Amino acid sequence: MARRRKGRPVDGILVLDKPLGLSSNQALQRAKRLFQADKAGHTGSLDPLATGVLPLCFGEATKVSQYLLESDKGYQSTFILGVGTNTLDAEGEETARESAAHVTEAQVQAAMAQLTGIIEQVPPMYSAIKKDGKPLYKLAREGKEVERKSRQVEIQRFDLLSFTPGEVASVDVDVACTKGTYIRTLAEDLGKLLGVPAHVAVLRRSKAGPFSLDQAITLEKLEQLAAIDDFSALDAGLAPMETALEHLPAVELTDSAGFYLRQGQPVLVPNGPQSGMVRVFVKDGPFLGIGEMLDDGRVAPRRLVVR
Repeated sequence: MARRRKGRPVDGILVLDKPLGLSSNQALQRAKRLFQADKAGHTGSLDPLATGVLPLCFGEATKVSQYLLESDKGYQSTFILGVGTNTLDAEGEETARESAAHVTEAQVQAAMAQLTGIIEQVPPMYSAIKKDGKPLYKLAREGKEVERKSRQVEIQRFDLLSFTPGEVASVDVDVACTKGTYIRTLAEDLGKLLGVPAHVAVLRRSKAGPFSLDQAITLEKLEQLAAIDDFSALDAGLAPMETALEHLPAVELTDSAGFYLRQGQPVLVPNGPQSGMVRVFVKDGPFLGIGEMLDDGRVAPRRLVVR
């Protein structure tokens, strides 16, 4: 017998402003309890040190979470030059110190330009990447360091917001990047180009896919809404699940074509896209889910929404 789920059915995407000090899963569980949702998942981890945009998918929206996981991201961060840590962030133990008094703003901008575009990054030891089934951060805590393969990422924008020179200098930056980019590694690599150790002191995610900070809501605000004892106030803050897929072309089906698609059958889309994944709707009706265009002009169901 299937296990009966606890909680109420809730569908949609919550754009959470994750607070400092909580893991992504801890933030998810708190939000899930406030909504009393029966099913929820996050869309990629943010370090406890990091704050900002963390889309949470409830119910049927978990079917689109992979698209948010793979989406481009944006960050605002403060890098410290002259001090290195074992975790590459402010939570770690200091491992190196060297004066950054000689570093100029022009040198910082020149080094940032070298780290813009498609670059190679070596993931930090303090990361969730697994080696022989064990997360690297667990090996790091045991004092072990293993070889990590470099990864190709794209730094689409790397802007200098402010620079404060000194023995310990600080650099405020705004970054737009592809998935899998480690901002901590970006800080370390910037320090290497400038000849000094470096780490991240502050990290705030400003964007994840189509979602940005101006849409985000804090846990404190959610708690205030939950205290009203009316779920309508909470549910009103959820974005429709299809907003995570705005980068995909939309196709509209007739009621009858929508019926057959729901039965798992590919259906013809007149003048539809030639190929690729698409968002599927019934004309003047609901979102049906994700489909894939076939060579013969039909769309095949891939991830359908159950309503």
